[in-house]
Amino acid sequence: MNSTSLSTRHLSGDMWGGFAAMLVALPSAIAFGVTILAPLGSHFTAQGAIAGILGVTLLGFVAALFGGTQRLISAPCAPAAAVLSALTIQMSHQGSAPSTILLTLFLVAIISSAIQILFGALRFGQLIRYMPFPVVSGYLSGVGLIIFFSQLPKLLGAPKDIEWFAAISSPYMWQPVSLLVGCSTGAVMLIAMRFPSRVPAVIQGLAAGIVVYWLLAWSAFPALASLQDNPFVIGAISTAGEGLWDSISGPWQGLTLATMPHLQQILIPALTLSVLLSIDTLKTCLILDAVSGTRHNSNRELIGQGIGNLTATLFGGTPGAGTMGASLVNKASGGVTRLSGMFQGIWSLLAFLLLTPLISWVPVAALAGLLIVIGVRMIDWHSLQLARSRATVLDFGVIVAVVVVAKTASLIAASGLGVALAILMFIREQIHSSTIRNKSYGNALFSKRVRPLAEREALLELGKQNVVYELQGSLFFGTTDQLYSAIEPELEKARHVVLDFQRVQSIDMTAAHMIERLRNMLYDQQGTLILSRLPASLPSGRDLRNYIEQLGITSGEHATRIFDDLSDALEWVEDQSLQAAGVDADHVLDMRLEQFELFEGLQPSTLKALQQGVQRRYYTEGEIIFSSGAPGDALMLIARGAVRIDLRLSNGRKSHIATFGRGQFFGEMSFLEPHPHSANVMAVADTELLILPRSDFDVLAKSDPMMAMHLYASLASAMADRLRHTNLELRALQEA
Repeated sequence: MNSTSLSTRHLSGDMWGGFAAMLVALPSAIAFGVTILAPLGSHFTAQGAIAGILGVTLLGFVAALFGGTQRLISAPCAPAAAVLSALTIQMSHQGSAPSTILLTLFLVAIISSAIQILFGALRFGQLIRYMPFPVVSGYLSGVGLIIFFSQLPKLLGAPKDIEWFAAISSPYMWQPVSLLVGCSTGAVMLIAMRFPSRVPAVIQGLAAGIVVYWLLAWSAFPALASLQDNPFVIGAISTAGEGLWDSISGPWQGLTLATMPHLQQILIPALTLSVLLSIDTLKTCLILDAVSGTRHNSNRELIGQGIGNLTATLFGGTPGAGTMGASLVNKASGGVTRLSGMFQGIWSLLAFLLLTPLISWVPVAALAGLLIVIGVRMIDWHSLQLARSRATVLDFGVIVAVVVVAKTASLIAASGLGVALAILMFIREQIHSSTIRNKSYGNALFSKRVRPLAEREALLELGKQNVVYELQGSLFFGTTDQLYSAIEPELEKARHVVLDFQRVQSIDMTAAHMIERLRNMLYDQQGTLILSRLPASLPSGRDLRNYIEQLGITSGEHATRIFDDLSDALEWVEDQSLQAAGVDADHVLDMRLEQFELFEGLQPSTLKALQQGVQRRYYTEGEIIFSSGAPGDALMLIARGAVRIDLRLSNGRKSHIATFGRGQFFGEMSFLEPHPHSANVMAVADTELLILPRSDFDVLAKSDPMMAMHLYASLASAMADRLRHTNLELRALQEA
């Protein structure tokens, strides 16, 4: 398929997807607009409907134009209606004039839009997405309850300014017309949701409410057929002249005519609105990504939403967010790109211009029934299952707390409470998780230094005085006491304590101070604290080694030793233990051939013959003996010094395999079967090697087969011993 036909297909899909989305978004937008202004009186109902229509038109078009998400439909939404209607009701009860209330709503929406743009510019999109689930669940359920209870009086037909509880408890206030129309709307909408069709459920429910209204008008209530002073419908809406102009210019005129509200009365609702609309939008974007296989740009989307809300507000429209239902309908109807959102705005404008007479006759109770269903569906009923398990009951408690505060106080207070509770729960979880991944003693965990049998046997006894703690997770004020309590019992008898930091994710000042206390206590007991594998960069970006050094823990009289590798730390501890016990063999300056375990039991004449084939070579500290890939066919014996074996990894790093000291040998694999070396070998001290080339050995083996058999048997025995040692290391790793 060529690009022209593909773009034509996308354009067609975007047009029809936008049309289907308009059928869902427009009725809801009208309902939200009416909800916000209805507390001011029935004569503001039509203005609220116009505000909803302008909002879905301008926000839908502009947000799609500047946003960063394909198929997203933006329109007035429940969180915006909840915040702004609550503000309208609060100011009405305080006796504020309608002009002041309208000006306040206008300023709140403008500042909220600016904050959204700022969120995107400062790249806060990813941070908002990481809002804890209990908080999101709680305040969305809170918004649903606010919508539900705010619409109950309208569903019952109760007079203006009547609270929901008073309306429910006063049946004499109920209006049969409102009850029948509202309940019919809600019932048909719920049924339509269970049996999906090409006609959106919101359209079916609204149509049912209008039909019931006209059946009542033609039968028992003929007064309903008149639009004049009819409290049961939206009322006359004009697409030209004073009606539309008043909706657009009203807030601007209020800047000079109305009393300016207090700054606090604007900023707190504006911040609340910006956070709620941002989260609502990004939540919808994540779901669109999941069902479409796309990836949205959070920061660009926040900027687009902010510009869209700002444009809608400046022209008298209701602010909103990316909406779930309309976006999914858009996708199901063929919408592919951001053009579908722009088409939704265009279709909404055409519907406003062409269907104004029908919109004027929309029953207020039908809109109330529609919003009650939306509010009930916003409540996270699945969260009730969290109360059944002890493991999740605290999460359920967070959700309930957020819902209660959202209903009794405010949504911003609920959000703040939810975040605070989520942080406390995280700290509690960290406190109850162990920061010690593994604890080992020096007689079970050894360095990679291959030692003679006498030294290994000595370390089996001496190693009880050396303790190794492999740490993990976050070391902070919440886990410091737990870690200190676990280490403290070892301090009186330990000569060396090694703390390995490879799996540590973060550390704070309290934990660093605890390390300093451990160092001082060990020093008083003639012990030493050793730190290994301090990460150069924690997930937070902190250089842990530099941080520890800046605190002075590695300097001064009680200096703590630091090693880049755990094996190096263990090797230093082993050397110190052997030296203190008098087992150290450093006084031997040179080893003769007969002193090596490989040649024990050979006749002097045989040793003399072998000596003729051995070459002596000297290497200074840091000198490379051979590199990976170099040819090799010689057995190398260490007469003095030590060598380090490293394996080169594909990422350019090196893995420490082993360290061999005096009396050990290496290169046996190439000696047995000539093959290029597989590792790098470097002298870690001034080193003297006795080198036996395979070619010279073969000449000697022909004249003395018994010598050759003895050497092969000794090599096999030594290699078997090394394999057993490797198995012990592997077992320790698996058990850890």
